[in-house]
Amino acid sequence: MPSGNVIRGTRIGSAPERFDQRIEPAPRRPVVYWCRNDHRFQFLIAAEAETPATWDCPRCGEPAGPDPGNPPGRPGSEPYKTHLAYVQERRTPEQGEALLAEALDALRRRRGGA
Repeated sequence: MPSGNVIRGTRIGSAPERFDQRIEPAPRRPVVYWCRNDHRFQFLIAAEAETPATWDCPRCGEPAGPDPGNPPGRPGSEPYKTHLAYVQERRTPEQGEALLAEALDALRRRRGGA
């Protein structure tokens, strides 16, 4: 005997049963971009949305722009910084010495030293 809570004739992602319940998609427009490697790609964007200045090329990952004659260049990358370099940007040498002295005092107290 079948259970009473079975939904028959439907599946996940199926369309509504009545036509008047269907929803119209938002108006869209095509946008075309080119990258430095001469890759052309197109995608749809909402009609009222602002077109982004750059978009990553799906083929090579380079930045792409809407002007085929002047595609954007590679973005500049920051050189690698160590943790110490970031700390030195935030603290003066005097602040670092004070923090070190405080940490050493706390360590000596935990170990029972004076």
